[in-house]
Amino acid sequence: MPYEPQPHTLDAEAVRTWSSLALTALGRAREDIDAINVYPVADADTGTNLYLTAESAARELAAAFASASGDVTDATPAPDPLSLAEAVRAYAYGALTGARGNSGTILAQLLRGVADVLGAEPQGRDPGPLLARALTRAAEEAYQAVAHPVEGTMLTVAAAAAKAGHAAEAAAGNAADVARAAYDGARAALAETPGQLAALGRAGVVDAGGCGLVAVLGALWQALSGREPAAEPIRGRAVPVPRSPEPCAEEHGGPAYEVIYLLEAVEPAVGELRARLDGLGDSLVVVGGDGLWNVHVHVDDPGAAVEAGVVAGRPYRIRITHFGDERRRAGVPRAQRAAVAVVPGEGLAGLCGEAGATTVLARPDAPPAPADLVDAIRRAHAREVVLLPNDSEWRAAASAAAEQARADGVRVAVIPTRSAVQGLAALAVHDPDASFDEDVVAMTAAAGATRYGELAVAERQSFTSAGICQAGDVLGLIDGDVAVIGPGLPETAEAVLDRMLGSGGELVTLVLGEDVPDALAARLEAYVQHGHLAVDTVTYRGGRYSAPLLIGVE
Repeated sequence: MPYEPQPHTLDAEAVRTWSSLALTALGRAREDIDAINVYPVADADTGTNLYLTAESAARELAAAFASASGDVTDATPAPDPLSLAEAVRAYAYGALTGARGNSGTILAQLLRGVADVLGAEPQGRDPGPLLARALTRAAEEAYQAVAHPVEGTMLTVAAAAAKAGHAAEAAAGNAADVARAAYDGARAALAETPGQLAALGRAGVVDAGGCGLVAVLGALWQALSGREPAAEPIRGRAVPVPRSPEPCAEEHGGPAYEVIYLLEAVEPAVGELRARLDGLGDSLVVVGGDGLWNVHVHVDDPGAAVEAGVVAGRPYRIRITHFGDERRRAGVPRAQRAAVAVVPGEGLAGLCGEAGATTVLARPDAPPAPADLVDAIRRAHAREVVLLPNDSEWRAAASAAAEQARADGVRVAVIPTRSAVQGLAALAVHDPDASFDEDVVAMTAAAGATRYGELAVAERQSFTSAGICQAGDVLGLIDGDVAVIGPGLPETAEAVLDRMLGSGGELVTLVLGEDVPDALAARLEAYVQHGHLAVDTVTYRGGRYSAPLLIGVE
């Protein structure tokens, strides 16, 4: 629930109020900001990305307040259980871990810059100069986070806000005066963005990310002054983005995928990662520090972008989005139908992305959260969505995400896929031009007609449906149950194939894990051809985090 406007000193309660007001302001402006989003990709999601980033930041801040208050008793009340430093760090951390898109990632770094100053100073320092320095640090860190800064964007607005805030502080202003000056400076800079960036000028709109930043700064001023900024129309809301016969490179012809992930890595490795990703694509933004980073880049090879993260450290919560030709055209409304797939490897993510699906990368020790799936549904940008969990353990999260998306007005059906190979079979018959019910039935039937197998290596001695296994044994699972225990991958895979093809089949799909040699695929293909002449075999690479071998029989 948003807080009533009350003036605050620069303390933890002010940060909480700022968080609430910023989330409300971005929620109110979300659709309008989405509508003017033309740079760097016209995919109508800047307002949504900023809102989701602010929502994650607010959630982390609320958790920090709740945790601090939990230790307080009636006998020892604490009117402000959280310090200013703790509050701004929690707020920035939540933005970092939940950043969405180019604009959300930059907002996360802006908040980190604020936290780097406010979180390092003892409480009680003169708040006006402190806030001015925080805004300056925020703008500097945001520019440093972007590989190739462009003027006329959110960065320009942040720099103007910092400059105006510093001028107010020099005139002996308090924190509210600095916030008001920063807000006014940002508004003035935002109005100039169409003249600084050609894509905005052609469309007749201001920068969408900068528009969101103005809302956040207005919330900061309101939190510190108790005065609500006057409502202003967003310039360009009713101006359609033209479909020019000579589109600019930024609007068309850019990389096909957006890749985002959190990364645990040391700073020298991140420097090498920046250089590597810069050679793969554009819109590179790497934010964070102290061992945790949020990486955002647009590329044509999402697997290479993820692999670069693996070299640098430990990437997780990986999100890969295929922009699609239609969504890269400004002014195009939501698609009628889209597919969202959860996959356990970047190779599989690439396969599903090529089939037009929005993907969420997960693994056994990092299952997808409902919020990640809701975000993917929103990124799919369609009125109807078919959701493929691709693992029986991930069905609950998919169902919860579907319920939430339905509340947002999206029609969602969860296809009961229990393996990635069933998901591939379902995507192969996905027909966006068919009726929703017909498409769901066809995809469900294709998944159900695909038997699935998997090879895994036993970690310890245990009892299975096929007998007792020892650590190091290879387990052959069919439809989720252990059916074969063998000494090695080739022998166990052949035994699993014999059982799966015993009841017939026309197509075998093999998905190899990262460390499995190509020789295994060649051996299994020959094995199938020798015993089942009429059966075709296709082989894919699953990538990191996928099982050593997935088998599908249709």
